[in-house]
Order: sequence, then structure tokens, then C-alpha cells
Amino acid sequence: MATPAKGSGGARAAPAGKGAATGNATPSTVTKGAAAGKAGEGTPGAGHRQRLLRRVISGGKVAAVLLVATLLCGVLGYRYIAQLSWLIAFHQASLLLAGMGPVVNNLSDSGRVFESLYAMFCGVMLLGSTGILFTPFIHHMLHAFHVEDTAEPK
Repeated sequence: MATPAKGSGGARAAPAGKGAATGNATPSTVTKGAAAGKAGEGTPGAGHRQRLLRRVISGGKVAAVLLVATLLCGVLGYRYIAQLSWLIAFHQASLLLAGMGPVVNNLSDSGRVFESLYAMFCGVMLLGSTGILFTPFIHHMLHAFHVEDTAEPK
């Protein structure tokens, strides 16, 4: 009977000439299996890529919802406050949201006030949604470079 290998935690070492084919793993086969990652993963780090992809998709969904809600607010505002038709309201709101500026210049006073407020709101929402989209990538890079928080606890 073979004695337990040193540092193996009580597991028996495989007799000479026997390997993983007989169910007994030698230290070399254990090392190779551990280096390949978890069972079922082809390459090391595949779990990190899946988490990154999941975070990118969820961030994309949040950003898309924010942008659609902002566009809807703009269309409704232009339609009911500035009294524009649905098509022109959509066109005006989407151009402001994209940062291209307004097209219709002959608005009423209430329409101009709405347009000013909507333009500022669009800028904030565009920056916010861009931040939401880039957050998973920045988070991934910080982990890749092992950046840690160096602030002292209070």
C-alpha cells in the first residue's frame, strides 16, 4: 500500500505506471487540471469574460431604457408644449438628443423654454448613459491591473 504523498492532504499517490486512466491522479495530472481552470471551461479567465459580457449587456439595457425615456419625454414635450406634429417632434427631439441641435426655429415662448430645458437634460442623460456603458470596461481594466483602493478607513 502506498503512503500518502507529502502535502497531498491525505490522498494516496498513484503507484508508478498508473495515471488518470485508472482513476488515480498523479501530481502532474492534478497540476495540469488545476491550470486549465474550472471543469467545463476551455481557457483560464472564461468566467471573467462571461461576467464582463453580462455586465455590458445589462448596462446596455439600462442605457437604452434611459435614452428611449429621454426621447419619449422630448417627443411628448415638443408635441404638447411646442405644438409640433408627431414627426417633426420626433425629429427635433432625436436631433437634440444626438447633439446635433434644433431644426425648427420658429417656436413659441413656451416651446423655447422647453427646448432649452430639454437640451440640458439631453446632455446630462447622454453623459450618464455613456458612463453606464463604459463602467464594465473600466471596472474590468482596474481588476486587470490590480488597482486597489488606497484610502484609509475612517
